[in-house]
This record gives sequence, structure tokens and C-alpha cells, in this order.
Amino acid sequence: MSGLAAAVRLGMFGQKVLVLERHNAAGGLNSFYARGQRKYDVGLHALTNWVPEGAKGAPLVKLMRQLRIRREELDLCPQVGSRVTMAGRNLRVNNCFADFEADVAREFPRSIDRFRALDAHLSGLDEAALEAPGGSARALLDERLGDPLLRDMLLLPTCFYGSAVEDDIEVSQFAVMWRSLFKEGFARPFIGVRQVIRLLVDRCREHGVERRMKCGVRRLEVRGERVAAIALDDGTEVTADRVYSSAGAVETLRLRSDQAPLVGAGEIGRLGYAETIATYEPQAFAGFGWRDTIIFFCDDERFSYRAPADLVDPRSGVICIPNNYQYGPGRTLDEGWLRVTALANHDAWCRLPEDEYLAHKQAWCTRLNRVARAHLPAVTDAVHDAAQTSTDVFTPRTVRKFTGHLNGAIYGAPAKRRDGRTDVANLFLIGTDQGFLGVTGAMLSGISMANLHGLKA
Repeated sequence: MSGLAAAVRLGMFGQKVLVLERHNAAGGLNSFYARGQRKYDVGLHALTNWVPEGAKGAPLVKLMRQLRIRREELDLCPQVGSRVTMAGRNLRVNNCFADFEADVAREFPRSIDRFRALDAHLSGLDEAALEAPGGSARALLDERLGDPLLRDMLLLPTCFYGSAVEDDIEVSQFAVMWRSLFKEGFARPFIGVRQVIRLLVDRCREHGVERRMKCGVRRLEVRGERVAAIALDDGTEVTADRVYSSAGAVETLRLRSDQAPLVGAGEIGRLGYAETIATYEPQAFAGFGWRDTIIFFCDDERFSYRAPADLVDPRSGVICIPNNYQYGPGRTLDEGWLRVTALANHDAWCRLPEDEYLAHKQAWCTRLNRVARAHLPAVTDAVHDAAQTSTDVFTPRTVRKFTGHLNGAIYGAPAKRRDGRTDVANLFLIGTDQGFLGVTGAMLSGISMANLHGLKA
């Protein structure tokens, strides 16, 4: 998605652009796939940074202006309401920061003044700056709040939606997520991520951008500190004045002809996810009474955000019910949907023989579904199972197979490169390892790197 946004931005100014995509569906980590008649979103629980129409200076407004996208074209429908839940406490995350603040005051009355001071501090940071401050958000929260439970409840959603660092999140990225999740909010197009991808693909077509699907990059030929040629999977070569890679920092390094095949092993991200997806007969689903949009949950005394020893860590995660957005009169999804995301171990999944892999996928699908239902209004197993119409699961092994991301690391390498530069003069990183994450972040990454290296240069 960062590549499509960069391509649109460059194409708008008359540059000749070629987008190379190894798969037959655009979007990368934020895409979709079909099973039978169903279209499954990959990645998009919500489009973050939602603001009401007329808001000024927001990242979403900047994105639309830079790509010349009208608000109505995105068809963004705000959430019904989400929450963070841990140790019997709940904080609303419902596109209204005042409600979030009120819940902190109710659940943590001794910490509310410190919380407000933290908000003032984070709001004063330029979180999107290319020289944004680093450091540990966990340490910042310990210093500023002095309450381990409140710290964990703030880390829980921000890590799951934007950290490549185990048990922490960088301060600048935490500030980005603070604004994205708490100060602004969640929305979703009625048809999901396909709406965004269609818009970007249409803009590419309008601006003369060439796209080649099922045509990945095999090697970057580096000569004289420049990418001199790009060797493609089909055996052909192309040349370019500038190359923007959304493959990931280490993945891009390993494509280079001047590097060893396994270079950068110590820089690969370790955080992978498993996600289960269940669909339901719509009338029965409506009777379940599941009204939350997203639930960030932790069932342990302390929030642990690291690669688990087992296949999956079910102690914490994210529950998403895509039906619970304000789609407007006459618009409801054809089925009920329940998505559950949890941390998973890439190596453990990849070691399994195929028959065991499939069996464990099904077992974890059932188990994570039960974990999620413990946080929702009770539905008996008999009623639930009778209403269920399909299930699917993806693991870090799935992510690696279809995206090429090493270790199936959704958020890439822990160390980001905000300016996108590499040691090769005409090779730039965009997307996850440039440092802007999520759907909104991916598009802003492509836009900002195209502006910096392609239009200002």
C-alpha cells in the first residue's frame, strides 16, 4: 500500500513510475483474499486516525489532500465503540478522547493528573517528524504515571497496533499511536480494505502508473553505490533513477547483489501474529448481543508483548467485530464476523509437518474463539456453533509465504529508518521499516518518501 501511495504521488507530477507486485492482489500486508464467495480482509481491523469532517491538520486530512482523494470516496464509517480491558478495568476507545480520559479518572483516580500531563507532553511532540525522538515508551510511562496497570493498559493497544519492539514501543511511535487510537479514532469502509486499494489503483491508472502483478524482484544489481538494474522473477531487467522498496529493511538488503544471502539476521523482527476469522449466519449473530467494535484484552496480571515459546500466546490480543461500525441506513454486512489476533511463534509454526500444521491451526482457531467469547456477552456453545458458517486462520508462516516478510513479522524490524535512506544512493525504504505503520501510516509513508526523495530532490 505504501508503494501504491508513492506511485500515485510521483505520477501526479508526471514522473514515469513502475510498480512491481509479486502477488495477484495489491495491498501487501493490508490486502484481502477470497475463499469461495467470501472476501477476507488481511490486516485491516480499522483505519485509524479517523476525524470528523472539517477537522484541520490531521494525518488523514493530509493523506487525502496529497493523493487528491475526496472524503466520500473513502466511505469511512466510524466505529460503534471499542475498549481496553484488563484486571477487571475498562477504558473506552470510542473516537472521543474525553470519554477515554473520563474512564482513566474513574479507574485510576490517583493517576489522572499525571495522565493529563502525559497527554500534554505527547501532544507537544511532532510524532511524524523524520527526526522523531526515540527511547522507551515503557520507561516514559513508568516515570510519568507510576502505575503499572495503567501503563500496561496504554501499552496493550499501542503495541498490538504498532510496535516491532518486544515488551515496549519507541516513544515516537507511541506518540503516533496515542494520536491515532485515542485522540482520533477508528473507522472502516463498508467493503473494507478493498475500498482503499481500489482508490489507489484507480489513481495509479489516472496518472499513467504502470503496474505489473505476479512480477516480483529477484535481485537489485548494485554497482558504484547505486542500483543499476532490477532483475525480475520473469528473467527480465528494468532500470530506474530511484527505487522505493516496501519489502522490509533486511529483505531489501538480501535482494542486493553486493550483499551476502543471509545478511542482517540479527536485525529481523521477532513479533508475529496468528489471526482467526469466523463468520456467522446474520440473524443469529444479531442475537448474540456483541456490540463492541474492537476489544484489546489482557487476561494476565502483566502485559507481555514478545514472541511466545508456544505456537500462540492466548493471554492477550485483539478482538475485532467488523459489523460494529456505523455503516448507515440499509447497509449491513452479509454475515457476522469475529476476528481474533494474538502473538505467535514463527519458527514453531514453520517446523510443523503439513498435517500437524493444519491440525494446530484448527485447534487454535477454536481456542482463540473461546478466549474472545469470554470478553463478550455469553452465547452457549450450541447456539454459537449452529450459527457459525466458516472459519479461517493465518499464522506467521502464512504471512511469510504471501508477503516475504522474514519471521512473518507484521511490523518488520525493530529499528526503523524514518528518512528512508539506505547506503545505496538511489534506494529508499517505504512502508513498515521506514516507520509509519498501519493502513494510514503505510500511505503516509509512501507519500512522505516520494515527496522527500522524488519530488524535492
